[in-house]
Amino acid sequence: MAMIIGLQYPERFYAASSFVGFDGSNSPTKSNFSNSTALLFYTLYKQATIGPCNTPEPSTWKIVEHSKWASWKQLGNMSSAEAMRLFVKILEEEDPSWYSRASDSVIEPVIDVQMNHSSKVEPVIKNGNSYPETKTISSENKSQVGTQDKDVVVEGFGSVRVYDQWIAPPVSGQRPKGRYEHGAAVVQDKLYIYGGNRNGSYLSDLHVLDFGSSTWSKIEAKAGAESPVTLISCAGHSLIPWGNKLLAVAGHTKDPSESIRVKAFDLQTSTWSDLTIYGKAPVSRGGQSVNLVGSSLVVFGGQDAKRTLLNDLHILDLETMTWDEIDAVGVPPSPRSDHTAAVHVDRYLLIFGGGSHATCYNDLHVLDMQTMKWSPPTQKGDVPTPRAGHAGVTVGENWFIVGGGDNKSGVSDTVVLNMSTLSWSAVTSAQGHSPVASEGLSLVVSSFNGVDVLISFGGYNGCYNNEVYVLKPSCKSTVQSKTAENSIPDRVSAVQNAADTPHAEAEFGARHEGKVREIVVDNAGATKKSNGDPISAMKAEIEELESTLSTEKLQTLQLKQERAEAESRNSDLYKELQSVRGQLAVEQSRCFKFEVAVAELGQKLQSIGTLQRELELLRRQKSTSEQAALNAKQRQSSGGGVWDWLAGTPGQKEDHD
Repeated sequence: MAMIIGLQYPERFYAASSFVGFDGSNSPTKSNFSNSTALLFYTLYKQATIGPCNTPEPSTWKIVEHSKWASWKQLGNMSSAEAMRLFVKILEEEDPSWYSRASDSVIEPVIDVQMNHSSKVEPVIKNGNSYPETKTISSENKSQVGTQDKDVVVEGFGSVRVYDQWIAPPVSGQRPKGRYEHGAAVVQDKLYIYGGNRNGSYLSDLHVLDFGSSTWSKIEAKAGAESPVTLISCAGHSLIPWGNKLLAVAGHTKDPSESIRVKAFDLQTSTWSDLTIYGKAPVSRGGQSVNLVGSSLVVFGGQDAKRTLLNDLHILDLETMTWDEIDAVGVPPSPRSDHTAAVHVDRYLLIFGGGSHATCYNDLHVLDMQTMKWSPPTQKGDVPTPRAGHAGVTVGENWFIVGGGDNKSGVSDTVVLNMSTLSWSAVTSAQGHSPVASEGLSLVVSSFNGVDVLISFGGYNGCYNNEVYVLKPSCKSTVQSKTAENSIPDRVSAVQNAADTPHAEAEFGARHEGKVREIVVDNAGATKKSNGDPISAMKAEIEELESTLSTEKLQTLQLKQERAEAESRNSDLYKELQSVRGQLAVEQSRCFKFEVAVAELGQKLQSIGTLQRELELLRRQKSTSEQAALNAKQRQSSGGGVWDWLAGTPGQKEDHD
């Protein structure tokens, strides 16, 4: 029986296309795919065998023909080789067992394979398209392992020979399902993938890719006995390596909790457990950024279960397992999720991009974690376009940003930020619908034989990806750590000083222009001297350079001292301001108490006035009553009394007359 696994490109593609039914035969396999998959096969087959679509647009009333034409047109200038690889990869996802079922009808080319010897195959030209030279790799038992592009061999992920290009290395084993918004982490040359989102469903599976054998395997995790945890499907979480554990922080779930949960996976026992954490935990969320700084996790932003965007800052001390909410000064980034963050020299937290419900960002923010102050940095180079759902990883002082989207399409460029100079530059650009131009992909870095390699997995760009891509960066870290420590505050203070002194930038440019002119003049003089005595001229130039270097060092030292004094003054002023604010708060409290007391006294005075008026009325009534009684008494005492009056005494008659 022929072995199809050893086929090279393009024969591998033609075997796959024949299996699907594009060889003119009525293959029963062709009807097993969905309409969307069959349409994708058709467009990739056309792109691989003919090239970009140059046929006239069919009539819109011919729905099927117009759909085929539009799909083919969308592939643009995708190379034939890339179309072939995508065709085969999609077939492997849809029907992983197609190898064995096609082996009876596809004959493998005869290749002379010997021990410690690999035969080279010349570039193949079909349909006017040339394909890369391939190399056959032999194993110790003389059995053929597979074929690769000449720039990649299967000995491991560290064998990538080209720089600044995304390459899909061969992997075997049971691949995870395509997904995005998953967690990814590297521990001891192994890539761990946990959870994610697929078709709106959250996942809870855990997979590992062994870089040494390039093999996927699924981990059957179980709950721990000491602190059992029910595995909850989640997406938008963060996976952080910590010792011999993986920490799964936050994330969206179907049944969200009130606060962030932190789960730990023990790599030795393959058990999950819930960590017991103290302090006020942040509200539950997904799409946040989590960075490990020393023994602390720094959590920023995200989106809670009510779709409220956040820009709060929290720190989890992993030694004491205590949450602490940070109230940083300055202007923080606007509320956002699906951004990326990086830490430079264990001091500066950088936030880039992200999105709200309707807008994507490309702004950069820096938090000095010593002073807990947000600052807007001065960026150099071409600032990347707005994006959200991208991924980032640091290699030395370089921060690589990959993928993401802008609510319209995926971002195809891979960019890098030098965190010492805050200068942006482009690395490469993906072609077509590459998985590295996806949203929600993961990006990690691993070192192979002392060489750093970026590794991406998954993402969504119209389909759910499960491919692994690697990139070997060419830029290296060349700046000393001390210089790096001072670079970011210098860039930030430059912005603040420019705002305070509008002419500072012009003066700075004038000074540097003068320096450049001096160096040019010195070099010209040295050139003239070299015509007479080259050795003397070199010595003189070295002395001048050493003198200039000493002067610059002295000026740098003076500037550092001035900056330290300024920071000390600012610190004292800030403390004084805080003291004044405290005193003002105390005085405001006292004034409020006085106002309350005055109001109470006013009410009492009003009550006293009312009582006085009532007392005066009673006094008058009493006086009137006493006067009436006195008058009555006087009348009684002045005659014979009431009975004399009733009897009509003579005296009364006389008086009456």
